[in-house]
Amino acid sequence: MTRPLIEVENLHVRFGSGEGAVHAVRGVSFSVNRGETLALVGESGSGKSVTALSLPRLLPPGVASWPEGIIRLEGQELLNAASPESALSERQMRSIRAERIAMIFQEPMTSLNPLHTIERQIAETLMVHQGLSRRACHDRVRELLDLVGLERLKDRLGALPHELSGGQRQRVMIAMAIANEPDLLIADEPTTALDVTVQAQILALLEDLRSRFNMALLFISHDLGLVRRMADRVAVMKDGLIVEQAPTRVLFSSPSHPYTRQLLDSAPRGEPPVAQPGAPVVLSGDGIRVSFPLRKDILGRVTEEVRAVDGVSLSVRAGETLGIVGESGSGKTTLGLALLRLVRSKGPVVFLGDRIDGLGRRAMRDRRKGLQIVFQDPFGSLSPRRTIEQIVGEGLSVHGLARSKDEARALVTRVLSEVGLGEDVLTRFPHEFSGGQRQRISIARALVLRPSVIVLDEPTSALDVTIQAQIVDLLRDIQKRYTLAYVFISHDLRVVRALASRILVMKDGRAVEHGDTASIFEAPKEPYTRALLAAAFNGTDFRAAASPPSED
Repeated sequence: MTRPLIEVENLHVRFGSGEGAVHAVRGVSFSVNRGETLALVGESGSGKSVTALSLPRLLPPGVASWPEGIIRLEGQELLNAASPESALSERQMRSIRAERIAMIFQEPMTSLNPLHTIERQIAETLMVHQGLSRRACHDRVRELLDLVGLERLKDRLGALPHELSGGQRQRVMIAMAIANEPDLLIADEPTTALDVTVQAQILALLEDLRSRFNMALLFISHDLGLVRRMADRVAVMKDGLIVEQAPTRVLFSSPSHPYTRQLLDSAPRGEPPVAQPGAPVVLSGDGIRVSFPLRKDILGRVTEEVRAVDGVSLSVRAGETLGIVGESGSGKTTLGLALLRLVRSKGPVVFLGDRIDGLGRRAMRDRRKGLQIVFQDPFGSLSPRRTIEQIVGEGLSVHGLARSKDEARALVTRVLSEVGLGEDVLTRFPHEFSGGQRQRISIARALVLRPSVIVLDEPTSALDVTIQAQIVDLLRDIQKRYTLAYVFISHDLRVVRALASRILVMKDGRAVEHGDTASIFEAPKEPYTRALLAAAFNGTDFRAAASPPSED
């Protein structure tokens, strides 16, 4: 038998020391062959990324001791805790990284240098590891961009990361990773926060590159639908352990471990709430338009602009959820911000029977407590320097809704309890919580003001499937309790199916389809809607795949 490309035996990783030490990876063993894809799946904190970072020895500061276990690359020991002298030195590991083991990180915006051009960042690895000349690097960068499907960027090599879309940035990361044609490519959540059509393109690209270069692919994801499509074998991790390992088809058809079965059953369930007959319209927009200037003349007059939202009309009733879906750049978030009067727009916006589109800042302030938002990134939207009590209670202070500190604390404690958090969190800070807990805090911050409408902007996109289901259940429970109206913006159509009773599909700033959720999923009228659904369900029959699971 041929030897596996990468072998991991009894890997242990600990962070910290003493009683507070965290045993992040506990006796993990697996192997990956050339041309094979192994998926590591599990919830946040299960040890997936720490395991992956151990292979090229890129563990962050805080590792209590030299990781224990053995890691071999085609028989060559990269790590051997029992015999450190037999493992490669740090200097030798530098040639292994990028040349033989490369990594695509989860968030390209934070992984790419914001001050360096795309050409410089891709060329850097070619200069360091291959010693290519500047001219040869330039030519190779153009080849790589063509290889990853960025032909149009070949004439924009001086572009900076912030000038690219999320999908383009991820492709640049892939170009950097494959520049030296590595033997093992580690993809750590490579499609998180990308819309479904771009996800499908990135996955197809990874499959093509794996086949073309006969690479081994270690694919890390919490999206089981993607794993089912991509992986030859799956290793399920929980609390630092691999609890089950099997070929993909076997694991999905007959999982043996209870935790695996729990993961597979974690898709959001149930039917979305429907507004009661005669429920009042709480928020509406008619022909909403939002434009951003691209170019101005010497007198400051706009000569060129982009129409981010182009004549979209919608309404949402009390107790109802309107889902807004579409690709990145379709105008979903901009439309939500326009409804909240957080960006300038044209067209009537009516909240509780009154037009608010012409109101000034002071007049809008009184209405802000009725119009709240939960952002996509629960960490970036929470101040790291404030306690949870201060974060959730800030709106009470701004709107004068509490007569004393004791009353404010009581209101904050009550709303935290409603989202499943105890009084013990009041004095803690955002970094002390998981992603799901931080999102609950964000929901509490919006809910404490007892709003009529909450705009939910991708609130589950970066969460594990089990946490997604919990957040969806929480949102439905809160909606029923207070007859809230939600505007739910998402690219995850499975979550939209479970939460929204009506859907607005957007493309290039326009509404291309609008109707009740069941009708759109069962018989979409527009080709673009059908393409979205097909991408979301990996080319399977989306009518069957999108049917809500029974509660049994």
